[in-house]
Amino acid sequence: MRITAIDVFPLNLPMLQNFSISGGQVGSKNAGAPHVYVRITTDDGTEGWGEARPSHRWSYETLETVVSTIQNYFAESLMGMELVNLEEIHSVMDQQISSGITRGQPIAKAAIDMAVMDAVGKSSKQPLAHVWLSPQQRKIALSYLISVTNVEDAAKKARIAKDQGYTGVDVKIGLNPEKDIEIIRAVKEIMPEVYFRVDANQAYRLKEAMRLSREMEEVGVNVFEQPLAAGDLLGHAKLREFTTIPIALDESIWTPEDVVRAIRLEACDAIVIKVTKMSGISRAKRCGEIAQAAGMELIGGGLTESSLGLYASAQLFHALGITSPVDLNGPLFLADDPSKVKAEIEHGEVTLPGGFGIGWGVDTAKLERLSV
Repeated sequence: MRITAIDVFPLNLPMLQNFSISGGQVGSKNAGAPHVYVRITTDDGTEGWGEARPSHRWSYETLETVVSTIQNYFAESLMGMELVNLEEIHSVMDQQISSGITRGQPIAKAAIDMAVMDAVGKSSKQPLAHVWLSPQQRKIALSYLISVTNVEDAAKKARIAKDQGYTGVDVKIGLNPEKDIEIIRAVKEIMPEVYFRVDANQAYRLKEAMRLSREMEEVGVNVFEQPLAAGDLLGHAKLREFTTIPIALDESIWTPEDVVRAIRLEACDAIVIKVTKMSGISRAKRCGEIAQAAGMELIGGGLTESSLGLYASAQLFHALGITSPVDLNGPLFLADDPSKVKAEIEHGEVTLPGGFGIGWGVDTAKLERLSV
């Protein structure tokens, strides 16, 4: 099978609520959220779908750069390539957009990679899990994301999460540093037994993170995610020696080479696997396998992807053996997406579709309505 067409669909998806991290607002009810869908068609008529979720608050990629990169640099170069030669497809993309500090345009590349993997599963009439010789599972447990600036709102969100049956929470900090520990304590008091993930999104300097980590040890936090700047691996290594809380890296880890670097510097106890940031499903799987071989914990995450990206990520997380609740928070924030069957949360879990490839199907009317 060879690639005969690559189509790009820039979308603006409506949001149920605003979403902010320490770096700023990622999406809002007024402006929506940028997403880019990609459809790859092969010479036998098979269609594979992939998703990119850019955010200028999280990385340098935007909706505009993802679209222009795929249309102007990837599409023509990938035309006629064999679908099963994914390594060569990545090699061509890496030649077209070379690396800077990290891999060049990984979020754009992720959409291509996901679409290829979807088409491979469909053409072989297998779900994505079976392509990896892994059993297919039908549900995935999510962590409830709490991103607020005051204790009252944190407690309100925690009660909602508890009532809805969530077994994990992901508390964003750094939005109001003076209130961080109070927010953490309030959530822990209401949900004392859940998997407790605290994510700073690079908000702190080393001394501040050390002081906060001591207070979080008393509260009982399961993992402290990306407390320092992405490039400060030595700082993370010092923090890891200082605290008993496991340190996880997210924005520091984009490529398999980044995983190796973190292992060598003993900078973390866990890494966050995100399909979109790691250039797609295949590269994210490689990152996870390298980390596991070094004895690291894997944590599942996302970038507020729609149902398409959620289903693809969930299948990968199951294949990697991730058992803790994962941060695939699209259904918490997105009011709609172009899915025939939209991901819905019930008792803190999402039911995954059957079918071949990712198992996702497009609603063409919605795709047209939500297109930019």
